[in-house]
Order: sequence, then C-alpha cells, then structure tokens
Amino acid sequence: MKIAIFSTRPYDRQFLDTANTAAGLPHELSYYEYRLDSQSAAAIRDVEAVCIFVNDNLDAEALKLLQSVGVRLIALRCAGFNNVDLRAAKTLGIAVGRVPAYSPHAVAEHTAALILSLNRHIHRAYNRVREGNFALDGLLGFDLAGKTIGIVGTGKIGVIVARIMAGFGCRILASDPIPSAVFAGDYVALPDLLEQSDIVTLHCPLTPRTRHLVDDDAIAKMKPGVMLINTSRGAVIDTKAVIRGLKSGKIGHLGLDVYEEESDLFFENLSGQIIHDDVFARLLTFPNVLITGHQAFFTHEALTAIANTTIANATRFECDGKVVYPVSVEMLA
Repeated sequence: MKIAIFSTRPYDRQFLDTANTAAGLPHELSYYEYRLDSQSAAAIRDVEAVCIFVNDNLDAEALKLLQSVGVRLIALRCAGFNNVDLRAAKTLGIAVGRVPAYSPHAVAEHTAALILSLNRHIHRAYNRVREGNFALDGLLGFDLAGKTIGIVGTGKIGVIVARIMAGFGCRILASDPIPSAVFAGDYVALPDLLEQSDIVTLHCPLTPRTRHLVDDDAIAKMKPGVMLINTSRGAVIDTKAVIRGLKSGKIGHLGLDVYEEESDLFFENLSGQIIHDDVFARLLTFPNVLITGHQAFFTHEALTAIANTTIANATRFECDGKVVYPVSVEMLA
C-alpha cells in the first residue's frame, strides 16, 4: 500500500522503516513533518492510507477530502482516537486502526516518575544544586507508604500503575465502568475515590463522557492538598478548573504529560518564541506543577511496538480489508 505518514520526526522514520522492512512485503511509505487536517488533506494524492499521531485532526471535512482521493484506511500510531470523527469515517467507509498497547510500562513508569519527582521536589532540587543552593526549605515531601492512590481507568496502564504503587506500600483504589480481572485493588465509585485519595492519577481514554471529568465539582470532592497526575489525554481535565484548585491550595501537586490545547505546543521546539497560550503560561508559574511534553510513551520498546503494530494494521487491511486493532463508533460510549 501507499501510505502517507504525518507529524513525523526522525525517530518515527527510523522505527517505521525498520518495521516495514521486517514485514517482508514492505509498503510504500512517504513522510511529512506537518500535521494532517482539513487544510493539508486537500493536497493528498495517490495514497490508500494515511498514518497520523495525536495532534493531527481528521474531522468530517478532512475525511471527505481523503475519501474522495481514494484513502481507505486511517492508521493511528497511538492508543487515543479522539482526533478522528469516527461517525464520519463509518459513513464514508474508511477503516480506522490504532495501537492500543504499545508499551503500558512506559506510561505507567513515567506516571511513577512524576509522582516521585513532585513529592520529593526533584525538579526544584536539581535547579537549586546547580546554582550552589543546598538549602532544604520548601523541599519537604511525604512517605508514599500508607497513602491512598486513586486510579481512574484500569486498562493495561492503570493496572501496572497499581502494581508499581503497591510496591511503595500504598492503598490502591480504582474507578472504571469495566473492571479489570487482574487489578489488585479495590473498586469504588468515582466520588468515593476522589474523597479518599491522596494521589489521583488519570488513565482513561478521552470520550464525550470523560471530557473534563476533573472539573470544579470533582476537585471540590478531593482531599485538601491532593496530588493530581494526568498521563492520559489533556482534555480529561478542565485546565482552568485545575488552576483554580492550585490557587486555592486544594490541589497541592500537579503532574501533567498532556494538555488539552497541546497541539499548538507539544513536539515542537518553541524555546526561542513567546508562548501565547495564557492558560499554559499560568500553569508554568506554579512551583508545585511539573509538566512534560507528552513523552510518557517515549521509550525504545514503545516506539518499536508502535511501528510494528502500525505496519501490521496496514498489512492486514491490505489482505482482507480489516485491521488488527480497529476503532469503531461504539468505542465512544
């Protein structure tokens, strides 16, 4: 198949080319650094599939343009699918595939890194020591042992986070409409989880039901000084509500690897530019906030799995019109 791949970086090409060669019957891959959306889709010609990442945006207009030039497959090289209009894709007869479990360990371990760094102020201590400041004032942390961790979403990532935090001696709670048979903890209703947890960590997909799941009302239910971690999708939290929670002291620590307006920021080097997103800029002013730029997935093992699964989805589709890991409208529920 001829596949156009968007939002690419050198590492994407390296891993996808390796996976494509190993497949035996390689596809014809073309790489583009820019994002795919309704504007750039108008320039697409002579391809049967497009491969996109988290900040590409295939709304109904973009999908109609792609379908008109013969695109039959959208291959997501990520687990999330909120950036594709699935109803429009179904109507147009375009298949959508994703990578549901590239490396749950990568994201789970990054979650633990955020928790530990925020608790023990590693990021602040690092900067202090480099400046010759060895004072401990303002760096007081707490023992994780005995604390309650609330995990929202117990797919593969959430289950591994539970195992990691149990190793620290934490009490593990979870909330998920579909309980996991391998989760080692106690399931409770979401309001109970918010009320009881010292740390709340989010591992649910972004759907209409989970959009702004953490809003003013949810934050009001949390413990004073709660630690909130999000390595799922940015819009699962209402960022302005979280800022209000930080200002009031209700949220004592905030760790983010995602941001609801990240498409204009993440995966780019903006160090020589002014950031015009005032909400994001406000987040950066808090000393108890730690943000990474959507890097939780970024391990050698994860990139290998992403590339292999992406190529496998395309190969299966070429053979029988189906993908290994399909995305359907029903998954929006």
